[in-house]
Amino acid sequence: MKHIPFYLLLCIPLFSTAQQTINGSILHDGLQRDYILYVPASYVPGTPAPLVLNFHGYTSNAFEQMFYGDFRPIADTAGFLIVHPNGTVDQLGNTHWNVGWGTSNVDDIGFTSDLIDSLSAQYAIDQNRIYSTGMSNGGFMSYFLACGLSDRIAAIASVTGSMNVNQLTTCDPQHPMPVMEIHGTSDPTVAYTGNIIFAPIPSVLAYWVAFNACHTPPDQNSIPDINTGDGCTAEHYLYANGTNGVEVEHYKIINGVHAWPGSAFGGVGTNQDMNASKEIWRFFSKYDIHGLIQTTSTNEHVDPHLDLVYPNPVNTTITIKLDYDKPTHYMLSTLFGQVVMSGNSYSTTYDLDVAGLSPGMYVLHVGEKNFKIIKQ
Repeated sequence: MKHIPFYLLLCIPLFSTAQQTINGSILHDGLQRDYILYVPASYVPGTPAPLVLNFHGYTSNAFEQMFYGDFRPIADTAGFLIVHPNGTVDQLGNTHWNVGWGTSNVDDIGFTSDLIDSLSAQYAIDQNRIYSTGMSNGGFMSYFLACGLSDRIAAIASVTGSMNVNQLTTCDPQHPMPVMEIHGTSDPTVAYTGNIIFAPIPSVLAYWVAFNACHTPPDQNSIPDINTGDGCTAEHYLYANGTNGVEVEHYKIINGVHAWPGSAFGGVGTNQDMNASKEIWRFFSKYDIHGLIQTTSTNEHVDPHLDLVYPNPVNTTITIKLDYDKPTHYMLSTLFGQVVMSGNSYSTTYDLDVAGLSPGMYVLHVGEKNFKIIKQ
């Protein structure tokens, strides 16, 4: 066996120095299909990372969705890649995903599968941890993938989307499918109560609860109304203990409109009591394509009590925000286990001065969770 000298190991980069936003395209069915890929700085070439597909809404595009339904700060800490595909133009001149409306004949399921193949040829993608989410038409697209590409999709989350009525009888997933639906009761575009084409949200939830054999009735709680000026409140419903440990979750935004909760780009009716992107990743991170992950890599998951770690990469100061105020132990160490900083926090927000640390990758331990941190 050939051994690599230790001094050469020290020369091998352990991390990429900066996150990357890459505009790319593939050819599918004779059409150039574009996408925007976000690769976090914590991505390590050769180490399989989860992939999140983030689909835009009708008339929107990949660039807008990257900012509107923004997962990038979460990916910087959790280490997953995000791809924002672009839809094609329909007969009305609007970008869309073909989810069975109108006369579109674009094969967006085939495009998505080819896109996954293309990205997997360029990056180390964990094939068991590919997730789909999207806004409105992008939420419908996520349900389409759950029904028609379930051999590649581990879990989905829809924001203001739904299923077509006929899908409730034709959907054919190949495995139990974790599903999250976030929807406003005053949505004027995709009505919560449905119509002749769109299934009512309660019917969508009932389908997936039954398919996954989740327990009913759900656990229900109200989200604290921390922003009283947004004109709406939120309720959370959890249907637990499904096959393979999967769950169905629903955030019901009372008086909420057609909007992505937590987005900075929204007015009255955009709920600010929760952050949809954060909740979606919390949900996704529990599952792979086989169901609930029993043994997990701690640096890929978001602690449900850890609100935000930023910026990452960091130059001088890293801020940790918690959603509780009990004493919490933190420790920063090198990849070789050398502790460079430790202490206790007694507040919900605290700063760590890392200006004096050498550039490289570190592991931040907060409570029982670990996170990769890039020091530039």
